[in-house]
Amino acid sequence: QFMKTFTAIIEKDLDTNLYVGYVPGFKGAHSQGETIEELTENLKEVIGMLLEEDENQNLETEFVGTQQIVV
Repeated sequence: QFMKTFTAIIEKDLDTNLYVGYVPGFKGAHSQGETIEELTENLKEVIGMLLEEDENQNLETEFVGTQQIVV
């Protein structure tokens, strides 16, 4: 079995103080944690479970990057 690499977007919820992360284009691949390390472990677990259900799951979108917008 080979390893797959996914790009996760991580944000901090200022109301709950939790880190929230998701993989763009991967339905159901989202989680949260009190630290980035906890979030990473939680995301690994969720992604692992989703891949067990369908190991040939394809991403619906591809992460391109971020862009600063000045207004």
